[in-house]
Amino acid sequence: MPRSPSAVAAVGIGVSDLKRSVDFYTRVLGMSEMQTIKLAHMTEVVVGYEGRTAVVLMHYIDGSEQHYSNNPVKLVFTVPDAKALIEGIRKDGLEITREPEEYPGMGGTIIALAKDPDGYVVEFMQQPQKATAAA
Repeated sequence: MPRSPSAVAAVGIGVSDLKRSVDFYTRVLGMSEMQTIKLAHMTEVVVGYEGRTAVVLMHYIDGSEQHYSNNPVKLVFTVPDAKALIEGIRKDGLEITREPEEYPGMGGTIIALAKDPDGYVVEFMQQPQKATAAA
């Protein structure tokens, strides 16, 4: 099936502490800070992995009341090493809600779940290692 010319470019989430969230997504998850956008009512920092869908971290500066924590949002990432990411999140003192383990019915895919600084769920999916042929 051919690829659609349309795609999701980014997903935005409101964050209570922009500096802390940028640190989490760049230092802990290994994303790059791609762009900062300053608007009259908010500051946005775009983070992402090169060539992939970005996450826009949005912090409102207009004094409006925002509900930043524990919103029912999940960001799903495909990653090469779910265990290493979970250990980095654990070192950062954030909540781990599911240790990395194979998920039944997904062909050996490893799934892990944690929470970012505002309580958003971050899910990591690690594809199973291909068996190497015996020589």
